[in-house]
Amino acid sequence: MTRTPEEAVRGLWTTLSARDYDGIADWVTDDCLYLDMPLGPSLSARGPADIVKRLQVGWGDLAAYENHDGLLVADDAGNVMYEHSETWTFRSGEVFTLAFATVHRVRDGKVCLWKDYWDYGAIMNNAPASWVEALATADTSWVYDATEDLAALSG
Repeated sequence: MTRTPEEAVRGLWTTLSARDYDGIADWVTDDCLYLDMPLGPSLSARGPADIVKRLQVGWGDLAAYENHDGLLVADDAGNVMYEHSETWTFRSGEVFTLAFATVHRVRDGKVCLWKDYWDYGAIMNNAPASWVEALATADTSWVYDATEDLAALSG
């Protein structure tokens, strides 16, 4: 069964909303690049296992996380633009919703490129100090410098 690009992206985000870390590999390629664009390509993750580690840096200590579906536009080449938002609930009680624009590229029914665009200041202004401080000691074994990959994909 081959998924359409729309099905691959919506399936990935349904899995993410459930924080089903084991299920992510069903939706991304073994060489998938994940980039949080506000942080730059030098702090990217590559492949399902490292993408999970990266996601757990942000979401690992959340009491709840929910993706809110939004506008999804796809072309025949497998490029997908997805406008959505996420609600983060911290264990200390803070709750905020962050707007996202995400660019995906889908190959053979799985996401092979995932670029998130979001407001860095919104997280830093709404997250509790304990969450921000924990970033300094977070697992960074996932870090992959995708600078050259991104240049090749864009050019």
